[in-house]
Amino acid sequence: MIVLKGVWLMLGERNVLQDVSLDIHSGETGVIVGGSGSGKTTILRVILGLYRSDRGSIRVDGQEITTLQERDLPQVRQNMAMVFQSAALFDSLTVRENVGYRLWEQGRLSDDIIEQTVRESLQFVGLKGTLDKMPAELSGGMRKRVGIARALASGAKILLYDEPTGGLDPINTCMISQLIMRLKAKGVTQVVVTHDLETAYRVADRIMMIQKGRVIFNGTPEGLRQSNNPTIRGFIDPGSLAAEWETFASPDIP
Repeated sequence: MIVLKGVWLMLGERNVLQDVSLDIHSGETGVIVGGSGSGKTTILRVILGLYRSDRGSIRVDGQEITTLQERDLPQVRQNMAMVFQSAALFDSLTVRENVGYRLWEQGRLSDDIIEQTVRESLQFVGLKGTLDKMPAELSGGMRKRVGIARALASGAKILLYDEPTGGLDPINTCMISQLIMRLKAKGVTQVVVTHDLETAYRVADRIMMIQKGRVIFNGTPEGLRQSNNPTIRGFIDPGSLAAEWETFASPDIP
């Protein structure tokens, strides 16, 4: 469904992605983890065709997108929807209008069908009573769920998430994770970018860890947990690094 092979991307004078490869099958949930500035969100942007790779192959739903003209990319993007870290709702529109926005813009469906789709999508995320509310009336967790409902309503086969649990409390984080797992059960292919390891372990079929634009791990959640790579250990158990630093910085003085 989504295949990257040997992807390189330079922005300015910096190699943002270096020989990145990943393979996410139809219906799978792939999770990309890594520190801030490691290149996680950039991978989503190359999948969407917002950044053009300098080298390598990017195939989405069987189609090579690196060679497509800009005018042909919207057709590929019809099969994808993005769930943004900030939810990216239109403040001046109601929840109903936000969720149905893409469908009304396309103009392919009747208002009645769009209304039904919007209601079903909001019910799926547990927000069926929010149709006429404004985004400002919603909590952060509710806005994130509206963002997922909007992506679901679009009918996209591929959902891309940029830090979907960022800034949320544990209860809302768990709710978002459960929604991702429910969408997986519906056969939706998903790519989740996050620094939240608990969410990653909960939802992932496969996990890729990236550092400074390079893939340093690509495997199962259990494989990441068991890795002996010092860089990976420092990411998944930062307390161990703190203990080592404390020992180094405060040696016993005879």
